[in-house]
Amino acid sequence: MHTEHVLAALATGVWTWDNASGTVTLDAEARRLLGLPEHAETTESSVRARFHAVDWLEFRGVLALSASEGTLGELRMRVVDEAGEELRTVRLRTKPAGAEGHLMVGTVEEAPEALVEGTSITRLPVVADWHRNREAFLLDAGRALAEARSTAEVLRVAARLSMPGFEPSGLAVFVAEAGRVRVIGHHGYGPGEADPFLDQPLDAAYPAAEVIRTGRAVYLPQPEEYRRRFPEAYRRVAHFGRTSWAFLPLINAGRTIGAWMAGFSVPVSFTPDERSVLTTVARMLAQALGRASVHESERELSVGLQRTMMPTVRPDIPGLSVAARYVPTGGGLQVGGDWYDMIPLPTGKLALVIGDVQGHDVRAAGLMGQLRIALRAYASEGHHPDAVLSRASRFLAGINGDGDEGSEQRFATCLYIEVCPGSGLLVIARAGHPDPAIRLADGTMLVRSTAGGLPLGIVPDADYPTTRLVLEPGETMLVCTDGLIETGGHDLETGWERLRRIVEEHPLDAVDGSLEKLADVLVQAVHGPPSHYTTGPLIDRREDDIALLLLRREAPAAAVTGAPPVPHPVRRTVMTVAQAEPERIALARQQLRDLLHDWPDAGQRDSAVLMVSEMVTNVLVHTDGDARLVAKISGEPGTRCLRVDVSDGSDELPHLRHPGEMASSGRGLVLMELLAGRWGVDPEGEGKNIWFELYESASHAEAAQAGAP
Repeated sequence: MHTEHVLAALATGVWTWDNASGTVTLDAEARRLLGLPEHAETTESSVRARFHAVDWLEFRGVLALSASEGTLGELRMRVVDEAGEELRTVRLRTKPAGAEGHLMVGTVEEAPEALVEGTSITRLPVVADWHRNREAFLLDAGRALAEARSTAEVLRVAARLSMPGFEPSGLAVFVAEAGRVRVIGHHGYGPGEADPFLDQPLDAAYPAAEVIRTGRAVYLPQPEEYRRRFPEAYRRVAHFGRTSWAFLPLINAGRTIGAWMAGFSVPVSFTPDERSVLTTVARMLAQALGRASVHESERELSVGLQRTMMPTVRPDIPGLSVAARYVPTGGGLQVGGDWYDMIPLPTGKLALVIGDVQGHDVRAAGLMGQLRIALRAYASEGHHPDAVLSRASRFLAGINGDGDEGSEQRFATCLYIEVCPGSGLLVIARAGHPDPAIRLADGTMLVRSTAGGLPLGIVPDADYPTTRLVLEPGETMLVCTDGLIETGGHDLETGWERLRRIVEEHPLDAVDGSLEKLADVLVQAVHGPPSHYTTGPLIDRREDDIALLLLRREAPAAAVTGAPPVPHPVRRTVMTVAQAEPERIALARQQLRDLLHDWPDAGQRDSAVLMVSEMVTNVLVHTDGDARLVAKISGEPGTRCLRVDVSDGSDELPHLRHPGEMASSGRGLVLMELLAGRWGVDPEGEGKNIWFELYESASHAEAAQAGAP
């Protein structure tokens, strides 16, 4: 008797389905069960019309799952006529034929009445709820796995998976390395219980090893099935009390990178729906592990590269403390053009350098490395700060583009500071970089305006004027790249305001590590909680590189018992306004406002700013020299005194006049007479000094007036 006769006697039809061409072949019994005429066309669309729409969607999923796993799929489906009326319920079975997996073969038979009840219309809402729960679970799992940035995070997400209707009690992730199968994460096992499975040969008789070798899933719905197929392995897992296991391949970019095991303490039959959920999770898990592996490899490469380029900061400079941070950008290989350096000079001084090469790519990092070496060489030769930057600009212009046609020209900003540890003298040359900021001894932070030139590499023979500042005992200098200032939608002004609040609120004393803590706080305030930095605790970058240097000149030791009390620290700012830079008058006004940020009388603040503007302007208009401004606040809070001195090189002394309404000058000293607590003009060896004082308290002002000469 032929096979087709046997199947016909059992009321079982046979069908084939070519997924590639969409061709369907049915025998006579299959046509009868599906209600198709004997000679009717059997295309995919004609067959689809014979099934309930909801069941057809399920059938397509079972087909895809069966083809991908090479397993037998089974489903009950409702057959309908041309009018959509239900004729019968049939049971379909399917399995792939051939290595390609696009040809499916199967059988169809009428389902017994008892089984039909299990899939009747009254059960559909329950099935729909299950599908909605499954979709919600897969969306949540996919989102969580997509956001995981490291292998540890992926494994934590996998351990928290709670599948709809069949929650695993044990999970493990296996990877293949050098002919071995290793467990890189597991959940649901006590201490030491997973040790026998942590490291096994790839040819071991173990389900995970077989899955990695073949790339096909292994489902073990019953302990008997596990014992029959893997007897030795079952003896090692029987004591866990689980009843069902699923081992699925982790396939990424067409390559099996490992296996995922889900063990269940309740029986699971692994229906097509359940296998579909497990397969989808395994696919997402494999992609997440692949992304994490690439991210970790790139991070390891970039951090290693940056560590070779970042210097170590000397901790043993007498009277000075230094803290540094570098945080790479979060994109690509996380390499960029920001850098810092600390260079011992042949004179016994040291140089602090911070800079930023344009771009966030490997080329920017390469140019940064070359430029840093060149700067170190020029500094070690003993050149003055302006000469160091001039030579560096010529060097960068020479190597820019490397002679390749069409290569993008890159520039770099840089701040070079020569530091005398003994006196605190800073000689600063600036090439398009943000100005340094000084945290004064009383906690106030001021951004120090310094003279500067073009960024390096734009003009080969650019000039870089220098600015001289003195870092007083107890003061701290902050220099950084624009990544620390402007990240988070801030511009230069609002970014400095954010940093000012942080610096002024953070205590800085003689306690060890306080400068390091300030460096951490500054970076964390911009980018959130840390994970690790290149030097110190690190964070994940988002927008731009950060390089940060903090230099603190230690204050004298506290007075011993019985000695006079230590006076309140003086708050001071110093700047020069050159004849060729009248725009710096606005900077002088801003410097004074910053110095007076906590002065209680707003009227006095405005008066001081007006008088400074008049004094500096008069120097530029009536003399041929530059104006040097020194402003300081001294005394205890509540009785403080502001003194402002503006000096120039002219010997001609000003005289108090009474200008008419139409006069264009002569009002500066009149304003000082009206607004200042005290004022005066003092001749000096070369030039003169004009000064005024304002007092925080009325009694202090009266006492000063009474003692005035």
